[in-house]
Amino acid sequence: MQGVLVDSNVILDVYLDDPEWADWSEATLEQYGAVTNLYINAIIYSEISIGFKRIETLESAILRSGLQMLDIPKEALFLAGKAFLRYRKNKGMKRSPLPDFYIGAQAAILGMDLITRDLRRYGTYFPRVILISPG
Repeated sequence: MQGVLVDSNVILDVYLDDPEWADWSEATLEQYGAVTNLYINAIIYSEISIGFKRIETLESAILRSGLQMLDIPKEALFLAGKAFLRYRKNKGMKRSPLPDFYIGAQAAILGMDLITRDLRRYGTYFPRVILISPG
């Protein structure tokens, strides 16, 4: 699959003008958006919705940014559950969000790179996914 999956933390950096990360996130999205498609899924959509008061504003922002929605295949949903189970068996904190496992599994199953600032979990449970991150 051509394209890159974009984690919600990177998108929210830009929309919420994060003082530490907005510049890096915006530059990275522009760099990759110039050469490939940028994708989000329903989980990421839900996570970025916290930065918007109205769905129409969110929809407009997604349209302007060129982000495209991508369905999560069943294989990725299955892999997410297995990775999360492994995480829990490794004494992972219960507060850890399952959504990260859906995102990482989708990138793994579809052979997509992932733009994120959350290296540890993705790198540990989805080691074949190429992570595009600061540093």
